[in-house]
Amino acid sequence: MNIGRLIWLTALFLTAVFLFALSPVEPQQAHIDIIQIQDSINPGVEDFMKYAIKRSADDKAECLIILLDTPGGLMTSMRGITQAILNSEIPVVVYVSPSGAQAASAGVFITAAADIAAMAPGTNIGAAHPVTGGGGETPSSMNEKVMNDTLAFARSIAAQRGRNSAWMEDSIRKSVSATAEEAFNLNVIDLVADNLPALIKRLDGWNLHRGGTTVVLKTNGVELRTISPSLQHGILRVISNPNLAYILLMIGLAGLYFELSSPGAVVPGVIGGISMILALYALQTLPVNYAGFLIILLAIVFFILEMKIASHGLLSLAGVLCLVMGSIMLFRNPEEPGQIALSVVLPTTIAVSLFFAAVARLAFRAQLTRPQTGQDALLGMIGEVQREIDPEGKVFVSGELWNALADQRIEVGEKVEVLEVNNLKLKVKRIGDRQ
Repeated sequence: MNIGRLIWLTALFLTAVFLFALSPVEPQQAHIDIIQIQDSINPGVEDFMKYAIKRSADDKAECLIILLDTPGGLMTSMRGITQAILNSEIPVVVYVSPSGAQAASAGVFITAAADIAAMAPGTNIGAAHPVTGGGGETPSSMNEKVMNDTLAFARSIAAQRGRNSAWMEDSIRKSVSATAEEAFNLNVIDLVADNLPALIKRLDGWNLHRGGTTVVLKTNGVELRTISPSLQHGILRVISNPNLAYILLMIGLAGLYFELSSPGAVVPGVIGGISMILALYALQTLPVNYAGFLIILLAIVFFILEMKIASHGLLSLAGVLCLVMGSIMLFRNPEEPGQIALSVVLPTTIAVSLFFAAVARLAFRAQLTRPQTGQDALLGMIGEVQREIDPEGKVFVSGELWNALADQRIEVGEKVEVLEVNNLKLKVKRIGDRQ
């Protein structure tokens, strides 16, 4: 009876599974994914945009619209983003908006790499000449290499998307810029749209040639879905700023240094540890020159040695110089222009150097300070003999009566100096006697 019931239930379950498998699947609702980028191009932005492209492809979105407003950013991050756009499984639309927005420097490449490039009236695009983090031109020793590589990359994008490669070269060589209308007339972008609804309306029925086939966009009446950055993406976008990553690194080193020099302070160690973890997380995504990082660590070693060795400030000076040099070198990778501003380096290194030097000085002075408690505090103190010492007796020192011994006889009432403390017994000598 039980076996028959089990067979019956099994057959019923298998039938339900079979019918469910044959049932028609509801078609996924047509939709457009939208993300907004109002930031410099950094590893955090790169990570978020790659995530949005993959998610849109997995969700079978009609297309992904990127609302872009950027002053530019890291070349490495820009290359990662353009590669993701060029290899996207779904169409990617870059819309420079709202009015007053820009697609400068790295933003030029991202816009040009889109399947459809659009701009709002009152926006501009251009000024893609490679610059350093401080705003100056790349050093002459690497200028030609960086320039030729950037020009070749721009030409490849323009050829793949059918855009004006001559204008893109001028944007890189001469830092030219164009308004939305000028960019449209120069075949830099595909259309000018007043706002997002107008853009979506214009996209409807747009023919795209992708992978040897023609794709027709259907955008009217579809659902609009906004993809927001997760907490992880938000944190990475913030700390991926090289200037902030550098400040976090300095705070982390200062906090850990203070905790090691004064164990038990807790708060500096906690703040330093958190800052150091965030800094290392950011540094692994940035083009770090590890020679600069090692020089900064060498500066910390010099400051620690200052606490142990009486160098009369020479080790502190060496630490300051190493800290400044390491900071300047930190993001100056030969393949990437420097990304940290001198206006951040100088105040930060000065403040941190003064902090390290002050802590080292206090620690060194504490080592030289005579102990104030315990048996070691008795050394060198003056006492009075209460019971004749011959060779042992008693002396009154620091408000207490102690057993004492001496190498010569000392009468009651004479003043003595404490030489040693052994097993709660003092070795003393008469004041004025040579040891």
